[in-house]
Amino acid sequence: MRSHYCGHLTQENIDQEVILSGWVHRRRDHGGVIFVDLRDREGISQIVFDPDIPEMFMLAEKLRNEFVIQVKGKVRQRPEGTENPEMPTGQVEVLGLELTVLNASETPPFQLDDDDVSEEHRLRYRYIDLRRPEMQNRLRLRSQIIRMLRNYLDDNGFLDIETPILTKATPEGARDYLVPSRTHQGEFFALPQSPQLFKQLLMMSGMDRYYQVVRCFRDEDLRADRQPEFTQLDIETSFMEEEQLMMMMEDMMRSVFAKVLEQQLPNPFPRMTYAEAMNRYGSDKPDLRIDLELVEVADVLTDVDFKVFSGPAKDPNSRVTALRIPNGSSLTRKQIDGYTKYVSIYGARGLAYIKVNDKAAGREGLQSPIVKFIPDDALATILERTSAEDGDLIFFGADKTKVVNEALGALRVKVAQDLDLVKHGWQPLWVVDFPMFEYDEGAKRWTALHHPFTAPSSDNPQDLLDNPGSSLSRAYDMVLNGTELGGGSARIHKQDMQTSVFKLLGIDDEEAQDKFGFLLDALKYGCPPHAGIAFGMDRLVMLMTGSSSIREVMAFPKTQSAACLLTSAPSSVSQAQLKELGIKKREVLAEKLADS
Repeated sequence: MRSHYCGHLTQENIDQEVILSGWVHRRRDHGGVIFVDLRDREGISQIVFDPDIPEMFMLAEKLRNEFVIQVKGKVRQRPEGTENPEMPTGQVEVLGLELTVLNASETPPFQLDDDDVSEEHRLRYRYIDLRRPEMQNRLRLRSQIIRMLRNYLDDNGFLDIETPILTKATPEGARDYLVPSRTHQGEFFALPQSPQLFKQLLMMSGMDRYYQVVRCFRDEDLRADRQPEFTQLDIETSFMEEEQLMMMMEDMMRSVFAKVLEQQLPNPFPRMTYAEAMNRYGSDKPDLRIDLELVEVADVLTDVDFKVFSGPAKDPNSRVTALRIPNGSSLTRKQIDGYTKYVSIYGARGLAYIKVNDKAAGREGLQSPIVKFIPDDALATILERTSAEDGDLIFFGADKTKVVNEALGALRVKVAQDLDLVKHGWQPLWVVDFPMFEYDEGAKRWTALHHPFTAPSSDNPQDLLDNPGSSLSRAYDMVLNGTELGGGSARIHKQDMQTSVFKLLGIDDEEAQDKFGFLLDALKYGCPPHAGIAFGMDRLVMLMTGSSSIREVMAFPKTQSAACLLTSAPSSVSQAQLKELGIKKREVLAEKLADS
């Protein structure tokens, strides 16, 4: 139904007869001549309808935005002075000779060039929203990125292998989405949070190098870079140390950025231990475009008459840090109160600060309600360690280590964004040497920082059992501009080590056999050393397109409440369907009323 895409016409096509099909982007009546901007996926061409063909001209007069039409016509040079250098097709136009209306359109719920449409409205009419050039460009770039990644892996001997979508529910950190079985009533499949166990089994099967662009599902609270279903580039290799895998993944990312964005990423990527990242930035995915760092000052505040500082300074499970904001003394009290409210989201009970008005004047040159509680020598040390200068502001965090890291780490990023302190460019990073476990104070047990199949740095299971709190893992995360692009690790490939990890996590032999029996059995039959990584494709495309959220780079995303406004999912199903599955629906509303 077309000979050319609208966006492909150039001066080389002058005098050619063409057939174009697409949507009416705009119609203009210029006193006897009708101009139509015809749009398709590749761009826009200007069509001119003269009144020489009355029947066609009358039809063109009836065209409205978003009508789907086919035009046969002749390409010609635009008259001098009417060229549009902003458009790839701006040197030419098509003289319409035949016009067919393939489908009329009602007035759309919003105009494609309207930037003030709410996201809720856009998601409800996503098929309209996706017609916008910026959305089509994002999805086109997404397709290009995935194609380049596939090409790289294919060229390096990886096999594209699919794994099951209906699988067994296993504890991997988030809630599973469950699927009831009709043929095994009362039992459930789970949608995979990742293909983790299957890709390890593929290594045990001798596949050697595997990859898959795969959909994953997690029933968790959402935010800008999370969705209940998302796309992952999943990778696993046998007989490859993590160092080799990391180098290959670096090369893959450099290749994609060079080919898609014509941007050069550093070679090699810098590396940082988890401990250093948390100490300096309060985050295991620090944005290195921001020069602001947390500075430890607990040692100079242990004896001050200010318990907000001295208490955490004496507590080995707490920390007291300072965060210098260049030229931050210009912040108003209202702005500081806003930042205080912001850090409260992360559990911080306040946000102390000092404004450095005149460093040379000592105490007299500092402005803050807390200065009176801090001795001169301590103030001097804080100013020296933070490299504070006149006009700067110093924020303080004093609390449990987790609270300080989360609150000051988030504040560091927010202040940098608000004050335009974020450098331009790309700053990749490997974060390594993660703790193997973290202790859950509420549940009073150890949990895996990554997942329970991550290999520890020690090969001795007894070392792990004796020292879980100090054990490091062979895990690694690739971070880009403060976003975790991918995470991976060397895997446990011996049954005794896997059993020890399960034991530490409170998974007894019976539960281990029930949940992971197939994996434990496979480890008995010649499991090779193997390692892998998984990249969040939605996050990668979000960064590479400069989008604010992964919803902007997914064709049909869910809302933050995990609902689809387009299809009204999730929704009720019929009693007949439930009966087939052996499920009886509870009357939730009636139960709530009875409980009240």
